[in-house]
Amino acid sequence: QVRLVESGGGLVQAGGSLRLSCAASGLAFSRYRMVWFRQTPGKVREFVGGITSSGTTTYYVDSVKGRFTISRDNAKNMMYLQMNSLKPEDTAVYYCAATDRAIFGSGWYAESVYNYWGQGTQVTVSS
Repeated sequence: QVRLVESGGGLVQAGGSLRLSCAASGLAFSRYRMVWFRQTPGKVREFVGGITSSGTTTYYVDSVKGRFTISRDNAKNMMYLQMNSLKPEDTAVYYCAATDRAIFGSGWYAESVYNYWGQGTQVTVSS
């Protein structure tokens, strides 16, 4: 059974930092492309960033470039999202997701590409 479990969310002041983790089990982690999405009430889930299976390439939505960093440790079946200079508009539930499908270009942004999803972790940034 595949499981993705996010952790590390919480309440932080604007300008602060948080590090989210995504623990994966039940899959050949090193073969999966991994991503972070986020969602606020009443809005569609938004792509935040992704990382290739080897970890050599990362992708980010423009609004988080330069502030967020995605990394992974294939030996530990873990993915991370380091979030710095947080803003109130970063407040959301953050989800990790995984896919073993080939992804090209804007395909990273499509929820339907991803086979597995975690249950999410809440990040709240106060002003």
